[in-house]
Amino acid sequence: MQTYYHSVTLDKEKCMGCTNCIKRCPTEAIRVRDGKAHIIAERCIDCGECIRVCPYHAKVAVTDPLTSINRFKYKIALPAPSLYGQFKKLASIEKVLQGLLALGFDYVFEVARGAEFATEFIKYRMKDQHLERPIISSACPAIVRLIQVRFPELIPNLIDVESPMEIAAQMAKNEFSKKYGVDKKDIGAFFITPCAAKMTSIRNPIGIYKSSVDGAISILDIYGPLSTVMGNGSSSNGQEFLQKATAVGVGWAKSGGEGRSLDIDNYLAVDGIINVIKVLEEIENGKLYDLDFFEGLACIGGCLGGPLVFENNFVAQNRLKKLIAKMEPHELISSDEIEQAINQCEWKWNKEILPKPVMKLDDDIFSAIKKMEELERIYADLPGLDCGSCGAPSCRTLAEDIVRGHASELDCIIKFREKVRILAQEMIELSDHIPTGKERKPNDKEEKDENKRNYQKYTR
Repeated sequence: MQTYYHSVTLDKEKCMGCTNCIKRCPTEAIRVRDGKAHIIAERCIDCGECIRVCPYHAKVAVTDPLTSINRFKYKIALPAPSLYGQFKKLASIEKVLQGLLALGFDYVFEVARGAEFATEFIKYRMKDQHLERPIISSACPAIVRLIQVRFPELIPNLIDVESPMEIAAQMAKNEFSKKYGVDKKDIGAFFITPCAAKMTSIRNPIGIYKSSVDGAISILDIYGPLSTVMGNGSSSNGQEFLQKATAVGVGWAKSGGEGRSLDIDNYLAVDGIINVIKVLEEIENGKLYDLDFFEGLACIGGCLGGPLVFENNFVAQNRLKKLIAKMEPHELISSDEIEQAINQCEWKWNKEILPKPVMKLDDDIFSAIKKMEELERIYADLPGLDCGSCGAPSCRTLAEDIVRGHASELDCIIKFREKVRILAQEMIELSDHIPTGKERKPNDKEEKDENKRNYQKYTR
């Protein structure tokens, strides 16, 4: 059985056992036991919220180092649109793209360009009236996995179009192979990622059997080296003009960018995973049936607010807005280009997305009902403070852990104190009933000695 890969991991040496992470995890995948956090792997969706809120940097994202590109003879950089918002006083996107070549990449293909093709593919798929409404974006892998875990009934609503990252990787390899006459097996495509979820989607693809991306380098890791080569003039190497993407594709970095690119009015864009959960609950309850498209992004501000970016989310948004405003107009994708991409790329999902029923108490319906009744009984007996002192995010979660056999009621500090108080009272009451036994009378010799000591004491 294949082991599921998680890009979000825990450094136990740095963990101080605080409860910040358990409160923010959207799938209740973290517990604190014996003074250390513990990530429940089957619940984790690698959204990176715990990375964002951990004050001790105990939650880390595992990505590929820059040196990993040397595994391949030819290296292609796939910069996320969010990368452009990290640099102050950036004159043009071209400078970033040329800088990537200076770092050792042989070719650069913008994921923003992949986003423009993804836009056309989504438009095409949305013409299918049999698709469940509202159609839900599949661009954010953390949201897709959230739906698998918490909202499995909404899986049919997910648009079955590959992400801009995957589309860009395929197009880049095809383009480079044709241009230079090299074998695709010798080409490595590396995504410059703002989040851990993308790394996970490369190792464990969603909707496809194998990712076309060969690795992911975090923006945090590449920012320093890239800033250096951009600043020393080495990027001005006389290369051809690399930027092909328009404002449409670059705009995908911000919340609402995908929805705006589709040229539809009846769409809703929400950022921040907690906010997304609230909207998904509305969709699940049938309250947003008249909505055409829902774009949900796990991070506040979209990909610009990812946990692996360098710059403040709001600062980056402002910078990107300025870049987009002064971008020269580029020719939009022609129908011939779209047709060619359709024929050369696996742009549509080819693998069924299955629910991950990790929230179920039991596979057997009758056992699950009994456990649910037990859960409700235990929950009613708990204080309901949701203080997190037990190591679980809420009293209800603790009740669930107890039913599953992973915790006890005494993990609750209030229940523990109550138990100690009762035991102390019982010990006091018991001590009152302990027989003291009969007093022993002293023998004659002991009595004479005691009388002699008393006489001497009082006659001195």
